[in-house]
Amino acid sequence: MSTFDKREESFEKRFVHEQELQFRAEARRNKLFGLWAAEQLGKSAAEAESYAAALVAAEASADATELVFAKVKADFEAAGVAQSDHQIRRTLDELLETAKAEIKAG
Repeated sequence: MSTFDKREESFEKRFVHEQELQFRAEARRNKLFGLWAAEQLGKSAAEAESYAAALVAAEASADATELVFAKVKADFEAAGVAQSDHQIRRTLDELLETAKAEIKAG
């Protein structure tokens, strides 16, 4: 195997690893976001876990972030919870950073 082939293989492995970390971070973010949203909606602890699990399951679909956002926004509107789109998206972004830090910390 040439040096170029080894280098290419190394880049490919790093790319796969980064994609796996991103997927795990987004799934964890969705759980944290689901727990936050459930608290805003006044759900019990068991209901909050179930709600968060449903948002984590959305991660397997295409454009998962928009699906998660749309579900929480619709649930907030139905429950009369006052949260702007900006506030919801900001929370999503903040929780993604939190999730990444948690994954890096182990």
